[in-house]
Amino acid sequence: MNAIDKTVSADITLGHLLDSLALAPEAPLVFFYGGQAVKPGYHVTEVKAGQFSALDCGANPEAWSEMFIQLWDIDEEERNHMPAGKFSAIIRKVSDHVRLEATAKLTFEVSDGKQPMSLYCASSPLLEAGAWRVALEARPSSCKPRDRWLVEKPMTESACCGPATGTKCCA
Repeated sequence: MNAIDKTVSADITLGHLLDSLALAPEAPLVFFYGGQAVKPGYHVTEVKAGQFSALDCGANPEAWSEMFIQLWDIDEEERNHMPAGKFSAIIRKVSDHVRLEATAKLTFEVSDGKQPMSLYCASSPLLEAGAWRVALEARPSSCKPRDRWLVEKPMTESACCGPATGTKCCA
């Protein structure tokens, strides 16, 4: 098994997303996932914010803020992709009722209403040809102790979750 280097994260924060979109609020906001763009009629159907406490597989305590934005990927006649300003207004309206942290990790939940929701992390928005493009990548699972180890140790050493050596990495 090859160790995956997760030291470079594509994750962005809520603050980064909103700050970027504020530069061109009239530009359409198009999310891309699974090699395709969301349909022009997509809806933001739910915004959730949470504080999480957990124990990773190495018995290390973890704590973080995370925000989930649910996208319903549907096509409605005579609709264009939502302007960035409208998306930001939806988030501002949610913030009137739910405490949202600008530094929160973002997770997008996307479904077409037929397939189960899938979880994605977002890359930094790019303004191209007059539209905001946000690439959504599947959010993989990971071994956090191994990830920390990869940051601390040279990449030439074998990772704890590398080829089987007869020992457990996450004891």
